[in-house]
Amino acid sequence: MLVASITGSIITAIGDWGVYAVFLLMVLDGFFPAASELVMLYAGALAAGAVPGEHVSLFGHEITTHFWAYVVVVLAGALGNTIGGLIGWAIGAYGGRPFLERRGHLLHVTPEKLARADSWFDRFGDAAVLLGRITPILRSFISYPAGIVRTPLGRFTVLTFIGSLIWCLVFAGIGWAVGASWKGFHHSFRYVDYLVVALVLLGVAYLVVRLVRGYSRREA
Repeated sequence: MLVASITGSIITAIGDWGVYAVFLLMVLDGFFPAASELVMLYAGALAAGAVPGEHVSLFGHEITTHFWAYVVVVLAGALGNTIGGLIGWAIGAYGGRPFLERRGHLLHVTPEKLARADSWFDRFGDAAVLLGRITPILRSFISYPAGIVRTPLGRFTVLTFIGSLIWCLVFAGIGWAVGASWKGFHHSFRYVDYLVVALVLLGVAYLVVRLVRGYSRREA
């Protein structure tokens, strides 16, 4: 299964490269969905010392205190996600809506996702950056409309970092709490893969129903 393969690849990358993999994966997730939940869950478990034979190290030095290891992975994730968000902002600001409408599929940016992010800005203003960054799925796309409307870069950076920090604290904390039972958790995580596929199918069904109803109303 593709999702299971992606899950295994993420865990392997973090196991091999530690904090650097967390940072780079969260950069990617700032503008392209890269399973940030799993990244930070595993990073939290790694910081707690729950993964046999693996530890958190920074610049070649092993961090022996679990608390500081947790702080390091959270900051790596939040900083990486903020940089990724800035990349998304730049794409929106300099590519504009025409670019995203033409090439957005390469970044998994569909017109529906862009419209949803737009509606958040219409409703919440600049606060949409913070709220979007702690909302599953939308968090990877909220930077594009922020760039399109040219949300002030300083304000955008601060709001993105705060939202990313909250996200990383929560999911790394869950990974930490799972702790010693990580093996069992990892074994059971395959069911999340199935759940993700089911949710995608439900989402597609929902969109089809919405489109059919919208077409029927227009015809009426």
